[in-house]
Amino acid sequence: MSDSPVSIGIIGCGKISGAYFTGASAYSNLRIAGCADLDVALARKTAETHGVPFAGTVDELLARPEIEIVVNLTIPAAHTEINQRALAAGKHVYTEKPFALSAADTHAVVADADRRGLRVGSAPDTFLGAGIQTARSLIDAGAIGKPVSALGFMMCPGHESWHPNPGFYYQPGGGPMWDMGPYYLTALVTLLGPVTQVSGMAQRSFPTRTITSEPKRGTVIPVDVSTHYSTTLAFAGGAMGTLVMSFDTHPYPLPNILIFGTEGTLRVPDPNVFDGAVQLRGRDSGEFRDVPCAHAPGRARGSGVADLAAALRSGRQHRANGQLAHHVVDVMEAADRSAGEQRHVAITSTCERPAAVPAELPADRFEA
Repeated sequence: MSDSPVSIGIIGCGKISGAYFTGASAYSNLRIAGCADLDVALARKTAETHGVPFAGTVDELLARPEIEIVVNLTIPAAHTEINQRALAAGKHVYTEKPFALSAADTHAVVADADRRGLRVGSAPDTFLGAGIQTARSLIDAGAIGKPVSALGFMMCPGHESWHPNPGFYYQPGGGPMWDMGPYYLTALVTLLGPVTQVSGMAQRSFPTRTITSEPKRGTVIPVDVSTHYSTTLAFAGGAMGTLVMSFDTHPYPLPNILIFGTEGTLRVPDPNVFDGAVQLRGRDSGEFRDVPCAHAPGRARGSGVADLAAALRSGRQHRANGQLAHHVVDVMEAADRSAGEQRHVAITSTCERPAAVPAELPADRFEA
C-alpha cells in the first residue's frame, strides 16, 4: 500500500470549485495536479489563484497520466458525459451532486466503472462530518431506541435573490428536491438505511421567477420543474419519513431533521453542513439537550474525495460511493414519478449504509 498522495484533477472552475480547492488542500493524501474548464482562461486564472501546476481543456486534463481521480464540478446536465469520458480515460471519478439527472444514467456510470475496475463517487460528503456522524453514533448505540419515523424540512423562497446566475435552479436537475434532496436523503440513508418506497405530491407554484440579484436583476426566468414537495419515504429498517422541500416559502424556524425513536427523539443538524449541534430528548424529558460532539469538527467539501483516495490505497469501500449516490437519485426520481402519476413508487435499487467514520480520527484524515 502506497503512502503517496493521490493526484486529482478538477473539471469545472465555477462557483463551487473554490470550496473544493480549499477543502481538498486540507488533506495530505490529496494533491491537486490540475484543473480544466470550457473557459480555459477561467481555468488558468483558477490555477493561478490556488497554486495548481496545470490548467487547460478537459481533453488535456484527461490525458495527463499522473491524475488518478477526476473531480467533476460541471453543471448537472454534463455530469454523465464527463464521468463517462473520465472513466474511458482510466480515471476514478468523484462528482458534485446530483450524480446525474436520471437513475438510468447513474446506473450506467456505476456499471461502466465496475467493468473498468475503477471507482466512482459523488457528493454530498457532508454526512462524513461531525454532525451527522455524531447523530449516527447515537442511533447505533440505541440512544433513541428503535427508529420509528423521521421528519425533514428544507424551506426557502428560492435562489434568485442571491445567486448571480440562478436560472439552472429552475431547470431539470434543479428545484428543491434535486438541488437539496441529495443532502437530506444521503443523511437519512446514513442514519436509517436505504429507502424501499416513495409517495408524495409536488407542484410548481409559479411559472416564472424574477431575478433580484446582480448582475441579472430584473431578468424573468422560466420555471420548468416542481418547486414544492411533500414526500413520504419507507425505509428498509421499518421507519417512515416525510420530507417537505420548497423554493416557494418564507423562512420559518423548523428543524432540519428529526429522528423519532421508541425511547427518544434526535434533532440532527443541517445536512448541508459538516458540523452543527446534535440534540437529544429522552422519552420522559421535556426538553432537548445538546450532545457532546463524538467526532472532530472541521471537515469540508473535498472530504469525500479524500475518503475515496484513502480507500484506493487500502482497498476498502469508500463511503460516498456510486451505489449510494445512485440510490439517492433513484429516490428523487421516484418522488417526481409519484407526484406525476399519483401513486406509490417502489424503489428497486438499494445500497449499504456507508461505514461509520471512526470517532478518533482527526478532521484532516481518513483511515486506510
